[in-house]
Amino acid sequence: MAWFDIMGSIGVVLIVLAYAAVQMRKMHSEQLSYSVINLIGAAMILVSLRYNFNLASFIIEVFWILISLWGIVLWFRHRKTSNAPSSESPY
Repeated sequence: MAWFDIMGSIGVVLIVLAYAAVQMRKMHSEQLSYSVINLIGAAMILVSLRYNFNLASFIIEVFWILISLWGIVLWFRHRKTSNAPSSESPY
């Protein structure tokens, strides 16, 4: 097995483990780690597709990366707004 096949397989394992963790209630899809694991997994699969291209797999991984990036952006936005001082604070 070539190094890029191993990398792609590790990427698949990461995505499947993250999804399984959500289904087993060990992780929440709103967590930063969920989006980061999915992003890394999809990127690893894309690297393997560079050497053994498959259009359908390429398209799904590009969307997986975009959605994961969106989840990361939302996590940071939510974190930023939840740390902002409230105007209703009595202090």
